[in-house]
Amino acid sequence: MIITLTPNPSLDRTIELAGPLARGDVQRAVAAHQEPGGKGVNIARALEVSGVRSLAILPGDDEDPVLLALEEQKIPHLGLHIGARLRSNVAITEPDGTTTKVNEPGPELTAAQQRALVELVLEKAEGARWLVLAGSLPPGVPAEFYAEITDELHRRHGVNAPKVAIDSSGAPLAAAIASRPDLLKPNAEELAELTGISDGDSLEADPHLAADAARKLVAGGVGAVLATLGSKGAVLVTADGCWFAQSPKIVAVSTVGAGDSALAGYLLSDIAGASPADCLRQAAAHGAAAASLPGSTVPARSETDPDAVTVTVFAPTSNGG
Repeated sequence: MIITLTPNPSLDRTIELAGPLARGDVQRAVAAHQEPGGKGVNIARALEVSGVRSLAILPGDDEDPVLLALEEQKIPHLGLHIGARLRSNVAITEPDGTTTKVNEPGPELTAAQQRALVELVLEKAEGARWLVLAGSLPPGVPAEFYAEITDELHRRHGVNAPKVAIDSSGAPLAAAIASRPDLLKPNAEELAELTGISDGDSLEADPHLAADAARKLVAGGVGAVLATLGSKGAVLVTADGCWFAQSPKIVAVSTVGAGDSALAGYLLSDIAGASPADCLRQAAAHGAAAASLPGSTVPARSETDPDAVTVTVFAPTSNGG
């Protein structure tokens, strides 16, 4: 069982254009897709479609469109009643795969609602293999939210606590490092921001430099770092080594949720007992498959091609410190 927490879920609407986005003009869409979303929700969807048991925990009332969509897709979930409508996000995709996103802030969660959400997570986490804390935080929730959940999880469940993976950005991701999670999943830009090593474009273009940045986080106590580098692939760094996965060439349709699918691919391989290199291989295959699908559609494992992913073992350069 893998538990996901999405504190700021959304109804994700993706609009496909026939040509480049023209700011200020009226354009007609060629297609539109709508899915329940938010990082943890996407990860749970990707796991379920691949036959891995999951439970998506999120704030939201039973009649909210996000929870109704999860019910329709038969995704196991547990919603916390908050008496407010969840947000909607819009992504606009161009034929070359360029994606423009507009994300709403989401409803504010009171201190009592935050506490109730934490209690749900702590209760359901018992016996789980992984707990994934994912996505942005809604208004009213402190940046330390994920770190505090991780610390409380370990205090309550001790050696029986599930492993913790965190996929967020900005202040919540930076604060999470202090709780020493088992896995962080930044993209190149987030990795650069976390470590101060170069910039996102440079890390995406140079997997050795990205490995150096990830190694800095592992040296600080993070168990492992899975850094997704867009179309270039992904880097995995643990205390035992560094691996780079080069993704197969694809025709990108939508990058929405590709990173979430990559993390799902890693997790489903990990619980199957795969080696770190093979977990990374499946992560890259999942991310590439997701990018080739419309909207925020998640691929099943059967729709991925891990054999097309090249994994290279290398040591980081001396620039990483």
